[in-house]
Amino acid sequence: MKYRNLGNSDLVVSEVGFGVWTVSTSWWGSVEEKSSITLLNEGLDLGINFFDTADSYGNGYGEEILAKALNRHRNSFLIGTKFGYDFYSQIEGDTPDYWSQDFSPSFVRYACEQSLRRLKTDHIDLYQLHNPTLATIESDDLFEALESLVQEGKIRYYGSSLGPDIDCFEEGELCMRERPVHSLQVAYNILDQDPARRLFPIAEEENTGLLCRSPHALGILNGTHSKYRALTTSASINPSTMSWWGTSMKKLEGLDFLTLETNTTIGQVAIQFALAHRSVASVLPNITTQEQLIEFALAPETPDMSVEVLERIEDLYKNNFYLKDTFGQLSVTEG
Repeated sequence: MKYRNLGNSDLVVSEVGFGVWTVSTSWWGSVEEKSSITLLNEGLDLGINFFDTADSYGNGYGEEILAKALNRHRNSFLIGTKFGYDFYSQIEGDTPDYWSQDFSPSFVRYACEQSLRRLKTDHIDLYQLHNPTLATIESDDLFEALESLVQEGKIRYYGSSLGPDIDCFEEGELCMRERPVHSLQVAYNILDQDPARRLFPIAEEENTGLLCRSPHALGILNGTHSKYRALTTSASINPSTMSWWGTSMKKLEGLDFLTLETNTTIGQVAIQFALAHRSVASVLPNITTQEQLIEFALAPETPDMSVEVLERIEDLYKNNFYLKDTFGQLSVTEG
């Protein structure tokens, strides 16, 4: 494993992080708690030291499972969690899309205390706004509350996680230019590069550390896309989503050159692609099996992508992979 500084903070994070949502929600299928704990421990053994969760994952379970698995190693890893969804007052069965958001100072303080309790820790290394709107980012009261939590030692740094809509450039720009955030989390992969690619130069200017999620485009770039589709009923797949699937599979056909004459998997190449940007500190792939965990954790040890390969990917992306039809991007990424 290799490590990078997260922006201008003193957090040194593993180039591959562990997104806890895959082992704390049913999005990728049910995972037994024992298996989840094993995966989290094996991730730590493989050198992963950054674990990204949220208070809303499984109505708090995403934090509880992390504490159950790794609490005895607390000084050996970094916790990133998120806040902003008021799942506390919602009825059971609601999903994040239907939860109301609350970024008021009183709620943020309450949410932080609850997260600390579930995580069984006295501090959170990276506390992230969960899918903030422009109005949220413009709230001085919110950031004053976050600064107070820093002063009290309850959080070390704070950042922002953008989504779930794919076009969140304005929110990202405002976070980095107007607020002292240390990190920005955004979806980014070979197939769907915007708006992340437009945020990269700003991140370099402001010295903001980037966390890239969905590097495998819902499994398209690591061969597990069929698992995702199996979890979705035909009634829940709208025409635009189906178009995205079809187009993405056609784009994949043009990427065979990425693994020719190498022992590198497409899943590892996808991670290296994100790490090719200097402002990216850590990539958060979806990990559900030991096989995936080992493959992805070894990605930083594979050869860096050459300038020629990166330029070829750039050409493909700018020209829509030379496909006649354009269906746009899919916003079904972890929020």
